[in-house]
Amino acid sequence: MSDRAWLTTRRKRDAWLFLAPMLVVLAVVAAWPLLRTIWLSFTDTDLLKLDQARWIGTENFLSHKEDGWHGVLADPQWWRSVKNTLVFTVVTVSIETTLGLVIALVLHREFRGRGLVRAAVLIPWAIPTIVSAKMWSWMLNDQFGIVNHLLMSLGLIDRPLAWTTDLLMTSVVIVDVWKTTPFMALLILAALQMLPKECYEAAQIDGVHPLKVFWRVTLPLVRPALMVAVIFRALDALRAFDVIYVLNGSAEQSRTMSIYVRQHLIEFHRLGYGSAASTLLFFIITLLTILYISIGRVRLEAD
Repeated sequence: MSDRAWLTTRRKRDAWLFLAPMLVVLAVVAAWPLLRTIWLSFTDTDLLKLDQARWIGTENFLSHKEDGWHGVLADPQWWRSVKNTLVFTVVTVSIETTLGLVIALVLHREFRGRGLVRAAVLIPWAIPTIVSAKMWSWMLNDQFGIVNHLLMSLGLIDRPLAWTTDLLMTSVVIVDVWKTTPFMALLILAALQMLPKECYEAAQIDGVHPLKVFWRVTLPLVRPALMVAVIFRALDALRAFDVIYVLNGSAEQSRTMSIYVRQHLIEFHRLGYGSAASTLLFFIITLLTILYISIGRVRLEAD
């Protein structure tokens, strides 16, 4: 074996040794609960009768029953929650990425008080999600909420809007965008600060228009960081629970997959059925993540 091959083998071995503790911890806190959940999805386990569980195969996924209960894939409410989750994810991630990019570009510029503005921008993200959701539920209240009061005082509306009843998804999107846009801005700003200044100095000397510099220089260079930010945010949005549940509870209009799972696990005590829905949620998130990474990798290689 050559010295180079030996060195490569040793580096790989050392890398696995360093990763071993983390992999063991992940196996204990993530892999085992996941496997347990998948196993429970093939049983009729009841939360109040854990000792009476029976193996029922794929009934929790595919069955059609006359008593009103269906397998997850045969339940229209499940597909409604899938649709709500995907709509919520696409809309919020798109808005947050756009706003985050704009904010990051502004904060990347030199101006007086930039440090103070950067700190202020992070305040919504620093507030616990439950606290911010409850705060917004009061602000969006149709009787005493300050949002309706401001809109009516500006003449934008002539009567109070029922944000948390008639405009459920809109209110959820507003709160989530307010809460998470700073996270996107922070990640994009970190990428902008790593860009080489020589490219911009050369463009300035050549008199290239700023918009052209953005499309031809800035955006391609920050695209890898942008992909990572979108992946992190999309994973979080696909598992959305707390902000929506605090605002609207289990309302069908804005019920996501996570809320659907919680409803069957806790309210209906159907641990096996809820585990089946949770398993489907896991595989949907995994599939969409792999698809997004694959498309992004192809685009990066093409560039």
